[in-house]
Amino acid sequence: MKNIEVNNIIDPIPATDGAGVKLKRSIGIEPNYFDPFLMLDEFGSENKDDYIAGFPPHPHRGIETVTYMLAGDFEHKDSTGGEGRMTAGDVQWMKTGSGIIHSEMPAMEEGKLHGFQLWINMPASKKMSKPEYHYIDANKMSTHKDEDKFIKVIAGKFNNDVEGPLGKHNIEPIYFDVELEKDKEFRFNLPSSHNSFIYMIEGEIKIGSKKHEDIKVSKLILLTKGELLKVSAIKKTKFLLISGKPIEEQIARGGPFVMNTKQEILQAINDYHNGTFVK
Repeated sequence: MKNIEVNNIIDPIPATDGAGVKLKRSIGIEPNYFDPFLMLDEFGSENKDDYIAGFPPHPHRGIETVTYMLAGDFEHKDSTGGEGRMTAGDVQWMKTGSGIIHSEMPAMEEGKLHGFQLWINMPASKKMSKPEYHYIDANKMSTHKDEDKFIKVIAGKFNNDVEGPLGKHNIEPIYFDVELEKDKEFRFNLPSSHNSFIYMIEGEIKIGSKKHEDIKVSKLILLTKGELLKVSAIKKTKFLLISGKPIEEQIARGGPFVMNTKQEILQAINDYHNGTFVK
């Protein structure tokens, strides 16, 4: 069984999105796509001016967006009629398909907001499919707990018995929130076909056989392909483990639209301006 090691460590860059929300972007700093992952943002602040303007109505086509809240409240509304209030621990998994217009606005006027948004590519055969909206309540999320670790399973399966609620998916995603006690080890077998990464939220870790001094908070760690992942906690640690099967298709991107050709991007823009975007 081939051990998984650190392939690269990326420092997120400061960015803004929506109506001026401050965030840290680690995937999607063009052109660093990590197939099938297109973008990863960490947003969070105790200063309301960094997030209060939120993400007013905007379109998407051809991608999936996964929003995971760690602190604070967000309200979601979209053109399918889907709406809900996200609180700490909740997940919104949206398959935009042929087109969706949605907004995500803070449902709070002050306090700490902290969360992540991941963009996942959709294969050409699914890009014009009917949009879907999945809401995963924190209280209904599958978890594993022992004296060494606590794992929230957003997608995939841990130990063959703790499974996320998403069901069958073309990229066979794995999305864990892992809390690991000091000096303890997390072991997990990943599919050798998958691209995988870890995002550090707090603490410090060692991955595989080598110690990297810069595996610290708010770092993106791209992993080598293999089967056995071993993560050791140098201090009490919290991180995201995300993995998916590459789609291996040509990508054309135009802002919130991700298709396979430039012509499809131009069509998406025309549809949006002509009022025919939402099918």
